[in-house]
Amino acid sequence: MSSQSGKRRTIRSYVRRSGRLTSSQGRALQDLWPDYGVDYRAAPLDLDEIFGREAPRVLEIGFGNGDSLVQQAKQHPDLDFLGIEVHEPGIGRCLLAAREAGIDNLRVIAHDAVEVLEHQIDANALDRVNLYFPDPWPKKRHHKRRILQPRFVELLAEKISPDGSLHIATDWQDYAEHIDELLGASDAFRLSERREHAGDRPLDRPTTKFERRGLELDHRIWDWRFERVASD
Repeated sequence: MSSQSGKRRTIRSYVRRSGRLTSSQGRALQDLWPDYGVDYRAAPLDLDEIFGREAPRVLEIGFGNGDSLVQQAKQHPDLDFLGIEVHEPGIGRCLLAAREAGIDNLRVIAHDAVEVLEHQIDANALDRVNLYFPDPWPKKRHHKRRILQPRFVELLAEKISPDGSLHIATDWQDYAEHIDELLGASDAFRLSERREHAGDRPLDRPTTKFERRGLELDHRIWDWRFERVASD
């Protein structure tokens, strides 16, 4: 598993947590990485070669422990799923779940999502991007660390094919307001559906670990589907 990188950004949307890596997760990172892992290199990926076929491609950014990613890949064998995560325990758990599910339409990258999008994903290569419960960085002084910023939206627009979609969910009201404002100002995306609910109406996605944590705190849930608008 590689974590090579080029020029480093000064502000990142995550902090590498030192969560406990179990022995089974550690073995998975070694033994299952050749089957499911994609090393980071600052060069475009040949996704047809990686998945061994041509198919619609779905990217999930920050998949946590991988439960929702594996579930979606199992439910949709006609689609290829690519997940990005930086926390090794979650990656290890995802690899174990993928093996248990017996799926072959899932690959993972252990690296910063912005650099992966910038350097490894070709223009218009993705049919859908899922960004479920990104770190809200709730303190105002940390808002600059939120992954959803104008440049990131532009980057997503470059990588999502025309008529593709962007799916976002959060349980933080001020982040929801930020998302409404940010995507509402984008000419590249058109709002297709927006839901505010109590965890009972997820929009075309499984329930996630971070969503359950939010619900335990009596947070509301916001879901969006944005359609990529083709350029004139």
